[in-house]
Amino acid sequence: MIKVRFAPSPTGFLHIGGARTALFNWMYAKSQKGIFVLRIEDTDQQRSEKRFEEEILDSMKWLGMDWDELYYQSERFDIYRDYAQKLIDEEKAYKEGEAVLLKVPKSQEIKIYDLIRGEIIFDTSSFVAIDENGKQVLDENGAPLIKDTVLMKSDGSPSYNFCCVVDDALMNISHVIRGEDHISNTPKQFLIYEALGFKPPKYAHLPLIMGTDGGRLSKRTGAVAVSDYRQQGFLPEALVNYLMLLGWSPGNNQEIISLDQAVKKFSIKKVNKAAAVFAMDKLKWINGEYLKQINTDDLIAILKPMLIEKKMIENNDDDKRLKRIIDLYKGRMTTLHDFFDWTSFMFVDDLTYDTEIKQEHLSINRSKEFSLLAEKFSALVSFEPEVIEQSFKNTAEELGVKPAELVHPLRAALSGLAVGPSLFEIISILGKEKTVQRLHKAFK
Repeated sequence: MIKVRFAPSPTGFLHIGGARTALFNWMYAKSQKGIFVLRIEDTDQQRSEKRFEEEILDSMKWLGMDWDELYYQSERFDIYRDYAQKLIDEEKAYKEGEAVLLKVPKSQEIKIYDLIRGEIIFDTSSFVAIDENGKQVLDENGAPLIKDTVLMKSDGSPSYNFCCVVDDALMNISHVIRGEDHISNTPKQFLIYEALGFKPPKYAHLPLIMGTDGGRLSKRTGAVAVSDYRQQGFLPEALVNYLMLLGWSPGNNQEIISLDQAVKKFSIKKVNKAAAVFAMDKLKWINGEYLKQINTDDLIAILKPMLIEKKMIENNDDDKRLKRIIDLYKGRMTTLHDFFDWTSFMFVDDLTYDTEIKQEHLSINRSKEFSLLAEKFSALVSFEPEVIEQSFKNTAEELGVKPAELVHPLRAALSGLAVGPSLFEIISILGKEKTVQRLHKAFK
């Protein structure tokens, strides 16, 4: 049985790197009809917080990842103490004060086959002790002192490597899929497996995620919490789609792929060794593609609560108008927040114009033209886009001006924006009363 785990520490929110690790574990479990374990590594009692744990669980659910088993390391301290005592009794470990340390053999070669990177060889002679000045500590013979591995800390809590091994073994974890920054922990964990008589799992170390500047991913280049992307208006399906492309590809240059489709194609052996680059522009493009494809009713369900919270609409407002607005603008959106930037003029009574719009499109007084347009629009029985367009063209002809001369000033006067979708669709949705009102007020 394939069994994998994602083991976040609730000392902070779920970030992009952790989410990608969780996703690859989840996809591998699903692709192999295996089990996905979520293990909360909350052994650091001082730094672990409930709010972080809740955010991690909520973010994973939002991204569409469920789990088959859930464990908390803080509830397993007795298990770790028992195994540490077992190693002491077998003289494989010893106490140093209140701490327990594993005896590390000198010059032992450790070979690991990584499913992504192939064979990796370590030697315990590299486990040298370093003093506070960063210098190697020498033994009584003048050779570098081999540092023994801490199993239990002096405060009674287990070390990361020790509880990780005990849990992976007792939970029958078959594959450990984690970031390449954990490669250095692997030989230490192998020694603990060997001492306890447990069979090690198979390992796969994922490539690092880099920023577009070539350095490690930082807050400036995208290393923020999943919940931040949620607040910025990204869809979970789009974020998941982008995360899976950070180190893996479905093939045939395909970039838009659903989670269900990806699971069918996923292979851990096809994950790249090279570092992946996180590019915000690419994420926004993918999000925009999902927004174009999403069912309008589903988008209403997402946007309506946000509009109500911003007091832009009432809870009992008719969805028909909102549906028309969304249909008109969703092809232009890259995030949900773009909707508010593009359409806020639809939901206000009094429109304000910024200086740039005034100077570029409303600097010439068009009171005469707008007054006549207001009169003609008021007289329309039907206020459908094609009727409005014909009335506009007839009015321009009556005024002796080219329609193109009035389009930009009219758009600016009605929306406060220089660009947008079909002007006549906008006027139709805005409605006769608001359109006429804004035409009269535009040059006052």
